[in-house]
Amino acid sequence: MKIILATGIYPPDIGGPSMYTYSLAEELVAQGHAVTVITYESPYQRSHTVSRLWQVIDVPRGGWVIRWFRFAKALRTYAKNADIVYAFSSVSCGVPVFLARLRHPKKILRLGGDFFWERYTDHGGMKSLREWYASWHWSSIFGFFMKHHLLTSFDAIVFSTHFQQKIYEKYYRTLPVHRVIENSLLPGLPLPHVAHDPFRFLFMGRFVAFKNISSLVLALAKIPKATLTLTGEGPTSLALVDLVSELSLNDRITFVSPVHGDRKDHLLKDHDVLVIPSMTEISPNVALEARRIGLPVLLTEENGLSDDLRLGMVIAPLKTSAEIADALLSLMKNYPAIAQGAAAPLRERTWRTVALEHLDLFQSLL
Repeated sequence: MKIILATGIYPPDIGGPSMYTYSLAEELVAQGHAVTVITYESPYQRSHTVSRLWQVIDVPRGGWVIRWFRFAKALRTYAKNADIVYAFSSVSCGVPVFLARLRHPKKILRLGGDFFWERYTDHGGMKSLREWYASWHWSSIFGFFMKHHLLTSFDAIVFSTHFQQKIYEKYYRTLPVHRVIENSLLPGLPLPHVAHDPFRFLFMGRFVAFKNISSLVLALAKIPKATLTLTGEGPTSLALVDLVSELSLNDRITFVSPVHGDRKDHLLKDHDVLVIPSMTEISPNVALEARRIGLPVLLTEENGLSDDLRLGMVIAPLKTSAEIADALLSLMKNYPAIAQGAAAPLRERTWRTVALEHLDLFQSLL
Protein backbone atom coordinates (compact mmCIF):
# COMPACT_ATOMS: atom_id res chain seq x y z
CA MET A 1 0.00 0.00 0.00
CA LYS A 2 0.97 3.61 -0.51
CA ILE A 3 0.19 5.41 2.74
CA ILE A 4 0.26 9.14 3.47
CA LEU A 5 0.60 10.20 7.10
CA ALA A 6 -0.60 13.80 7.51
CA THR A 7 0.48 15.33 10.81
CA GLY A 8 0.70 18.83 12.23
CA ILE A 9 3.89 18.06 14.17
CA TYR A 10 6.77 15.68 13.57
CA PRO A 11 10.16 15.21 15.30
CA PRO A 12 11.94 17.18 16.60
CA ASP A 13 8.65 18.85 17.63
CA ILE A 14 7.26 17.51 20.90
CA GLY A 15 3.79 16.10 21.45
CA GLY A 16 1.98 12.80 21.09
CA PRO A 17 1.26 12.97 17.31
CA SER A 18 4.93 13.70 16.60
CA MET A 19 6.45 10.48 17.94
CA TYR A 20 3.33 8.48 17.07
CA THR A 21 3.69 9.39 13.39
CA TYR A 22 7.39 8.57 13.37
CA SER A 23 6.99 5.23 15.14
CA LEU A 24 4.02 4.17 13.00
CA ALA A 25 5.87 5.13 9.79
CA GLU A 26 8.87 3.08 10.89
CA GLU A 27 6.75 -0.03 11.47
CA LEU A 28 4.62 0.37 8.32
CA VAL A 29 7.80 0.56 6.23
CA ALA A 30 9.11 -2.53 8.03
CA GLN A 31 5.89 -4.28 6.95
CA GLY A 32 6.72 -3.48 3.31
CA HIS A 33 4.50 -0.45 2.67
CA ALA A 34 5.45 2.86 1.03
CA VAL A 35 5.05 5.78 3.44
CA THR A 36 5.19 9.54 2.94
CA VAL A 37 4.82 11.96 5.85
CA ILE A 38 3.36 15.41 5.14
CA THR A 39 3.81 17.85 8.00
CA TYR A 40 4.28 21.53 8.80
CA GLU A 41 7.77 22.98 8.93
CA SER A 42 9.49 22.71 12.29
CA PRO A 43 11.32 25.64 13.89
CA TYR A 44 14.01 23.15 14.94
CA GLN A 45 16.76 21.52 12.92
CA ARG A 46 15.46 18.16 11.73
CA SER A 47 17.88 15.24 11.94
CA HIS A 48 18.14 12.86 8.99
CA THR A 49 17.21 10.04 11.36
CA VAL A 50 13.59 11.23 11.52
CA SER A 51 13.01 10.38 7.86
CA ARG A 52 15.12 7.28 7.28
CA LEU A 53 13.31 5.11 4.74
CA TRP A 54 10.39 7.37 3.97
CA GLN A 55 9.90 10.82 2.51
CA VAL A 56 9.03 13.79 4.72
CA ILE A 57 7.35 16.77 3.03
CA ASP A 58 7.52 20.07 4.94
CA VAL A 59 4.68 22.53 4.38
CA PRO A 60 5.44 26.21 5.14
CA ARG A 61 3.45 27.66 7.99
CA GLY A 62 1.64 31.01 8.05
CA GLY A 63 -1.85 32.02 9.10
CA TRP A 64 -4.40 29.24 9.60
CA VAL A 65 -6.13 29.60 6.23
CA ILE A 66 -2.87 29.99 4.30
CA ARG A 67 -1.32 26.92 5.87
CA TRP A 68 -4.46 24.85 5.24
CA PHE A 69 -4.35 25.59 1.52
CA ARG A 70 -0.60 24.93 1.38
CA PHE A 71 -1.12 21.59 3.09
CA ALA A 72 -4.02 20.76 0.75
CA LYS A 73 -1.79 21.52 -2.24
CA ALA A 74 0.88 19.13 -0.89
CA LEU A 75 -1.78 16.46 -0.46
CA ARG A 76 -2.96 16.86 -4.04
CA THR A 77 0.65 16.52 -5.20
CA TYR A 78 1.79 13.55 -3.12
CA ALA A 79 -1.44 11.76 -2.19
CA LYS A 80 -3.45 11.70 -5.40
CA ASN A 81 -2.39 8.10 -6.15
CA ALA A 82 -2.15 6.92 -2.55
CA ASP A 83 -4.28 4.15 -1.11
CA ILE A 84 -4.65 5.71 2.35
CA VAL A 85 -4.44 9.24 3.72
CA TYR A 86 -4.24 9.13 7.50
CA ALA A 87 -4.69 12.50 9.24
CA PHE A 88 -3.60 13.08 12.84
CA SER A 89 -5.63 16.18 13.66
CA SER A 90 -9.20 17.24 12.95
CA VAL A 91 -8.29 20.84 12.13
CA SER A 92 -4.60 21.34 11.25
CA CYS A 93 -4.64 18.26 8.97
CA GLY A 94 -8.31 17.26 8.70
CA VAL A 95 -9.35 20.57 7.15
CA PRO A 96 -6.61 20.39 4.46
CA VAL A 97 -7.67 16.80 3.67
CA PHE A 98 -11.23 18.09 3.22
CA LEU A 99 -10.03 21.00 1.06
CA ALA A 100 -7.84 18.73 -1.11
CA ARG A 101 -10.94 16.84 -2.38
CA LEU A 102 -8.94 13.66 -3.00
CA ARG A 103 -10.95 11.03 -4.87
CA HIS A 104 -8.82 7.90 -4.94
CA PRO A 105 -7.38 7.37 -1.44
CA LYS A 106 -9.47 6.33 1.51
CA LYS A 107 -9.36 9.09 4.12
CA ILE A 108 -8.98 8.27 7.82
CA LEU A 109 -8.90 10.67 10.76
CA ARG A 110 -7.21 9.82 14.06
CA LEU A 111 -8.58 11.59 17.13
CA GLY A 112 -6.53 11.84 20.30
CA GLY A 113 -7.79 15.27 21.29
CA ASP A 114 -10.59 17.76 20.65
CA PHE A 115 -9.68 21.03 18.92
CA PHE A 116 -12.76 23.06 19.93
CA TRP A 117 -12.60 21.99 23.57
CA GLU A 118 -8.90 22.88 23.67
CA ARG A 119 -9.67 26.35 22.25
CA TYR A 120 -12.35 26.73 24.96
CA THR A 121 -9.72 26.04 27.63
CA ASP A 122 -7.29 28.46 25.93
CA HIS A 123 -9.81 31.20 26.71
CA GLY A 124 -10.03 30.32 30.39
CA GLY A 125 -12.59 27.50 30.38
CA MET A 126 -12.19 25.00 33.21
CA LYS A 127 -14.63 22.24 32.24
CA SER A 128 -13.41 18.77 31.44
CA LEU A 129 -14.09 17.35 27.99
CA ARG A 130 -17.13 15.42 29.27
CA GLU A 131 -18.47 18.45 31.16
CA TRP A 132 -18.04 20.67 28.11
CA TYR A 133 -19.96 18.34 25.81
CA ALA A 134 -22.70 17.98 28.42
CA SER A 135 -23.23 21.76 28.67
CA TRP A 136 -23.80 22.96 25.12
CA HIS A 137 -24.63 26.63 24.63
CA TRP A 138 -25.36 28.65 21.50
CA SER A 139 -21.75 29.76 21.00
CA SER A 140 -20.84 26.07 20.55
CA ILE A 141 -23.37 25.32 17.82
CA PHE A 142 -21.33 26.58 14.87
CA GLY A 143 -18.24 24.64 15.94
CA PHE A 144 -20.32 21.51 16.54
CA PHE A 145 -21.90 21.48 13.09
CA MET A 146 -18.63 22.39 11.39
CA LYS A 147 -16.86 19.53 13.11
CA HIS A 148 -19.72 17.11 12.42
CA HIS A 149 -19.51 17.97 8.71
CA LEU A 150 -15.74 17.45 8.80
CA LEU A 151 -15.99 14.08 10.60
CA THR A 152 -18.50 12.70 8.12
CA SER A 153 -16.23 13.65 5.18
CA PHE A 154 -13.81 10.88 6.23
CA ASP A 155 -14.17 7.19 5.39
CA ALA A 156 -13.18 6.13 8.90
CA ILE A 157 -12.18 7.48 12.30
CA VAL A 158 -9.61 6.03 14.68
CA PHE A 159 -9.98 6.86 18.36
CA SER A 160 -7.06 6.36 20.71
CA THR A 161 -9.40 5.54 23.62
CA HIS A 162 -12.87 4.16 24.31
CA PHE A 163 -13.29 7.21 26.57
CA GLN A 164 -13.39 9.64 23.63
CA GLN A 165 -15.22 7.20 21.36
CA LYS A 166 -18.15 7.01 23.79
CA ILE A 167 -18.38 10.81 24.03
CA TYR A 168 -18.45 11.17 20.24
CA GLU A 169 -20.94 8.34 19.77
CA LYS A 170 -23.26 10.16 22.15
CA TYR A 171 -23.05 13.62 20.58
CA TYR A 172 -22.23 12.87 16.91
CA ARG A 173 -24.94 10.44 15.85
CA THR A 174 -23.83 9.82 12.23
CA LEU A 175 -20.15 8.97 12.56
CA PRO A 176 -18.45 7.03 9.76
CA VAL A 177 -16.85 3.63 10.40
CA HIS A 178 -14.79 3.93 13.57
CA ARG A 179 -12.74 1.85 15.96
CA VAL A 180 -10.32 2.21 18.86
CA ILE A 181 -6.59 1.61 18.40
CA GLU A 182 -4.82 2.18 21.69
CA ASN A 183 -1.32 3.58 22.00
CA SER A 184 1.72 1.37 22.30
CA LEU A 185 3.26 0.33 25.58
CA LEU A 186 6.83 -0.60 24.80
CA PRO A 187 8.77 -3.23 26.72
CA GLY A 188 10.82 -1.88 29.58
CA LEU A 189 12.40 -2.77 32.88
CA PRO A 190 10.35 -1.00 35.56
CA LEU A 191 12.35 -0.69 38.76
CA PRO A 192 11.25 0.70 42.15
CA HIS A 193 12.20 4.33 42.65
CA VAL A 194 13.59 5.63 45.95
CA ALA A 195 12.45 9.12 46.94
CA HIS A 196 14.91 12.00 46.86
CA ASP A 197 15.26 14.63 49.55
CA PRO A 198 13.79 17.08 48.71
CA PHE A 199 11.07 15.23 46.82
CA ARG A 200 11.19 15.72 43.03
CA PHE A 201 7.99 16.19 40.98
CA LEU A 202 8.04 16.34 37.20
CA PHE A 203 5.70 17.64 34.52
CA MET A 204 6.54 16.86 30.89
CA GLY A 205 4.48 18.03 27.92
CA ARG A 206 3.09 21.01 26.06
CA PHE A 207 2.59 24.25 27.97
CA VAL A 208 -1.06 24.81 27.04
CA ALA A 209 -4.09 25.78 29.11
CA PHE A 210 -5.85 22.41 29.39
CA LYS A 211 -2.72 20.87 30.93
CA ASN A 212 -3.60 22.89 34.07
CA ILE A 213 0.07 23.55 34.89
CA SER A 214 -0.66 26.81 36.73
CA SER A 215 -2.72 24.88 39.30
CA LEU A 216 0.21 22.51 39.76
CA VAL A 217 2.52 25.47 40.43
CA LEU A 218 0.06 26.87 42.97
CA ALA A 219 -0.14 23.45 44.63
CA LEU A 220 3.63 23.19 44.98
CA ALA A 221 3.64 26.53 46.81
CA LYS A 222 1.71 24.75 49.58
CA ILE A 223 4.18 21.86 49.87
CA PRO A 224 7.53 22.43 51.60
CA LYS A 225 10.57 20.27 50.88
CA ALA A 226 9.58 19.49 47.29
CA THR A 227 10.77 20.63 43.88
CA LEU A 228 9.10 20.67 40.48
CA THR A 229 10.62 20.43 37.02
CA LEU A 230 8.49 21.74 34.15
CA THR A 231 9.73 20.24 30.88
CA GLY A 232 8.33 21.47 27.59
CA GLU A 233 7.26 24.64 25.85
CA GLY A 234 4.12 26.30 24.54
CA PRO A 235 1.91 29.39 24.55
CA THR A 236 1.55 29.53 28.35
CA SER A 237 5.34 29.51 28.96
CA LEU A 238 5.69 33.21 29.78
CA ALA A 239 2.64 33.21 32.06
CA LEU A 240 4.08 30.24 33.96
CA VAL A 241 7.48 31.92 34.35
CA ASP A 242 5.72 35.03 35.71
CA LEU A 243 3.62 32.95 38.12
CA VAL A 244 6.67 31.11 39.47
CA SER A 245 8.44 34.44 40.00
CA GLU A 246 5.36 36.01 41.62
CA LEU A 247 5.17 33.13 44.11
CA SER A 248 8.94 33.31 44.78
CA LEU A 249 9.37 29.69 43.74
CA ASN A 250 12.36 30.13 41.42
CA ASP A 251 14.52 28.12 43.80
CA ARG A 252 12.10 25.16 43.73
CA ILE A 253 10.65 25.18 40.21
CA THR A 254 12.92 24.65 37.21
CA PHE A 255 12.05 25.05 33.52
CA VAL A 256 13.67 22.61 31.09
CA SER A 257 13.47 22.64 27.29
CA PRO A 258 11.90 19.63 25.52
CA VAL A 259 14.01 16.47 25.62
CA HIS A 260 14.04 13.31 23.55
CA GLY A 261 15.43 9.78 23.58
CA ASP A 262 18.03 9.00 26.24
CA ARG A 263 17.79 12.50 27.70
CA LYS A 264 14.07 11.99 28.30
CA ASP A 265 14.65 8.62 29.98
CA HIS A 266 17.35 10.17 32.18
CA LEU A 267 15.02 12.98 33.25
CA LEU A 268 12.24 10.50 34.10
CA LYS A 269 14.62 8.34 36.14
CA ASP A 270 15.94 11.40 37.98
CA HIS A 271 12.52 12.30 39.46
CA ASP A 272 10.14 10.72 41.96
CA VAL A 273 6.72 11.30 40.37
CA LEU A 274 5.39 12.38 36.98
CA VAL A 275 2.35 14.63 37.54
CA ILE A 276 -0.32 15.06 34.82
CA PRO A 277 -3.03 17.40 36.22
CA SER A 278 -4.85 18.10 32.93
CA MET A 279 -8.54 19.05 32.88
CA THR A 280 -8.82 16.04 30.57
CA GLU A 281 -5.97 13.86 29.31
CA ILE A 282 -7.28 11.52 26.66
CA SER A 283 -4.23 9.38 25.94
CA PRO A 284 -1.05 10.58 27.67
CA ASN A 285 1.96 8.95 25.98
CA VAL A 286 4.38 10.38 28.51
CA ALA A 287 2.56 8.52 31.31
CA LEU A 288 3.20 5.25 29.47
CA GLU A 289 6.86 6.16 28.97
CA ALA A 290 7.21 6.84 32.70
CA ARG A 291 5.43 3.61 33.58
CA ARG A 292 7.82 1.68 31.32
CA ILE A 293 10.75 2.54 33.60
CA GLY A 294 8.80 2.27 36.86
CA LEU A 295 8.35 5.99 37.62
CA PRO A 296 5.15 6.57 39.62
CA VAL A 297 2.54 8.62 37.76
CA LEU A 298 -0.09 10.88 39.31
CA LEU A 299 -2.79 11.21 36.64
CA THR A 300 -6.03 13.18 36.50
CA GLU A 301 -9.19 11.12 36.91
CA GLU A 302 -10.41 12.66 33.64
CA ASN A 303 -8.32 10.38 31.45
CA GLY A 304 -8.97 7.87 28.70
CA LEU A 305 -6.40 5.17 29.41
CA SER A 306 -7.75 1.65 29.74
CA ASP A 307 -7.40 -0.20 33.04
CA ASP A 308 -4.52 -2.23 31.59
CA LEU A 309 -2.57 0.83 30.50
CA ARG A 310 -2.99 2.77 33.73
CA LEU A 311 -2.12 -0.16 35.97
CA GLY A 312 0.27 1.04 38.69
CA MET A 313 -0.64 4.74 38.26
CA VAL A 314 -2.29 6.90 40.92
CA ILE A 315 -5.58 8.34 39.64
CA ALA A 316 -7.10 11.34 41.47
CA PRO A 317 -9.21 14.50 40.95
CA LEU A 318 -6.65 17.16 40.01
CA LYS A 319 -8.64 20.13 38.75
CA THR A 320 -7.92 22.66 41.54
CA SER A 321 -4.65 23.53 43.26
CA ALA A 322 -6.13 22.26 46.55
CA GLU A 323 -6.96 18.87 45.01
CA ILE A 324 -3.49 18.63 43.49
CA ALA A 325 -1.79 19.58 46.77
CA ASP A 326 -3.79 16.93 48.67
CA ALA A 327 -2.86 14.30 46.09
CA LEU A 328 0.84 15.24 46.16
CA LEU A 329 1.00 15.12 49.96
CA SER A 330 -0.78 11.75 50.04
CA LEU A 331 1.59 10.40 47.44
CA MET A 332 4.66 11.59 49.36
CA LYS A 333 3.32 9.99 52.54
CA ASN A 334 2.68 6.64 50.89
CA TYR A 335 5.55 6.71 48.41
CA PRO A 336 7.27 3.36 49.11
CA ALA A 337 4.08 1.37 48.43
CA ILE A 338 3.22 3.50 45.39
CA ALA A 339 6.74 3.13 43.96
CA GLN A 340 6.50 -0.62 44.41
CA GLY A 341 3.18 -0.69 42.55
CA ALA A 342 4.63 1.38 39.70
CA ALA A 343 7.36 -1.23 39.27
CA ALA A 344 4.88 -4.06 38.65
CA PRO A 345 5.24 -5.96 35.34
CA LEU A 346 3.70 -4.36 32.29
CA ARG A 347 1.35 -5.65 29.64
CA GLU A 348 3.46 -5.19 26.52
CA ARG A 349 1.91 -3.58 23.44
CA THR A 350 4.44 -3.08 20.66
CA TRP A 351 4.39 -0.76 17.68
CA ARG A 352 4.13 -3.84 15.47
CA THR A 353 0.80 -4.64 17.11
CA VAL A 354 -0.37 -1.04 16.65
CA ALA A 355 0.69 -1.06 12.99
CA LEU A 356 -1.03 -4.38 12.27
CA GLU A 357 -4.27 -3.08 13.76
CA HIS A 358 -4.02 -0.05 11.46
CA LEU A 359 -3.31 -2.24 8.44
CA ASP A 360 -6.34 -4.35 9.24
CA LEU A 361 -8.47 -1.20 9.14
CA PHE A 362 -6.81 0.10 5.98
CA GLN A 363 -7.36 -3.16 4.14
CA SER A 364 -11.01 -3.34 5.21
CA LEU A 365 -11.63 0.00 3.48
CA LEU A 366 -9.97 -0.82 0.15
